[in-house]
Amino acid sequence: MCARRPGCMLLIEGATLADGRVRDVRVDRDTGRIDAVGEGLDGTETIDATGKRLLPGMIDVHVHFREPGFPHKETWATGSRSAAAGGVTTVLDQPNTDPPTVTGEAVAEKTRLASDSLVDFGINGGVTVDWTPNSLLSAPITALGEVFLADSTGDMGIDADLFRTAVERAAEAGVPVTVHAEDADLFDETARERAGDTPGRGADADAWSAYRTADAERAAVERACTVAVEADTRIHVAHTSTPEGIDAASAAGMTCEVTPHHLFLSRADLDDLGTFGRMNPPLRSEERREAVAERVRDETVDLIATDHAPHTRAEKEAPILEAPSGVPGVETALPLLLNEAREGGLSYERVRDLTAANPADVFDLSRKGRIEAGADADLVLFDPEAAREIRGADLHSRCGWTPFEGRSGVFPDLTMVRGRTVYEHAGDTETFGGAGGRNVVE
Repeated sequence: MCARRPGCMLLIEGATLADGRVRDVRVDRDTGRIDAVGEGLDGTETIDATGKRLLPGMIDVHVHFREPGFPHKETWATGSRSAAAGGVTTVLDQPNTDPPTVTGEAVAEKTRLASDSLVDFGINGGVTVDWTPNSLLSAPITALGEVFLADSTGDMGIDADLFRTAVERAAEAGVPVTVHAEDADLFDETARERAGDTPGRGADADAWSAYRTADAERAAVERACTVAVEADTRIHVAHTSTPEGIDAASAAGMTCEVTPHHLFLSRADLDDLGTFGRMNPPLRSEERREAVAERVRDETVDLIATDHAPHTRAEKEAPILEAPSGVPGVETALPLLLNEAREGGLSYERVRDLTAANPADVFDLSRKGRIEAGADADLVLFDPEAAREIRGADLHSRCGWTPFEGRSGVFPDLTMVRGRTVYEHAGDTETFGGAGGRNVVE
């Protein structure tokens, strides 16, 4: 194989890039980087990309791969296979594992577990009341996050004083901060009291959305941004689910992300999803979903991230107040967006920016997110017309289900990480590469 021979140059010939240009992309397999982008290039191995599009691999800055602590939900091996099959080439993992990633020692252990990953990764450190900032901030972490300003994950939530301290110390260390912004004081307890005690759909499932109000997000985003401005630093607001939250982050000069489930699903889908549609922040009204989608299109939103949070079917099949929050999404995010581009709802350039270029900029991943000489050869090749139905049984996450069952997605033919083929799909055959992901900070 070319990949095993010194001096191998892989040529991806005649690919259509996000901006519509048809170019050859030559990959140096020895360095794992793009050697050249141009016309009439040569190589020692060639992939014919005629009629196909080539994008930088997605950088998913918000995943929960569940190790250590919850391997029955997901592992680094299963989560990264799901990522590779969905065109995701880098993931940033959040700290709410067991134990939580709040010390340098915990970062080291999670990094050891991540040696099973097919894709590159970053480890986010967490903040708790027993935070040990020296060992954590000296460890190879990508960010502090997901810093909770609510009760989403028990003792992962922090008070205002500790949040301010965390932001200030992270700024001193040059580490970005990712914030989960919901103000629990503005939750509607009367809505919670209306929820039933059996696995519910319709009104019972909707109680979670009514409980965690849109105003709770707006208020928390404003509060977090005020602290960041006062500390003369920036924060990144995770999974904004309302136009008000997005606008508050944008007005303060901060960055924000939107998840595929908040972009494509609303409270109107809860009749079908039931407790499988419980997540934090919750699904919003169709009117708010449309307003969020408009902000994705008009570039107010900086990036798409999945908040991939798998749980088993048995765990989700519980009363709405008992079911865990979260849905899987790392394998379906880019296919859903590519299908949106196929149907004319987004340009391929906007998909590239939302999933690759902007995440690389926000999290200082200088060699990621671009198709240019010197960048890491993290690439996704796909047939833009080859949409297929999304089915949970076909996906690779350990949880085995998806909130997007029956929708259309455009999936990769080839996913490459630093010049390594980690996923290939041809006809009815799928092939995965071996573990070889690296920590993006090291």
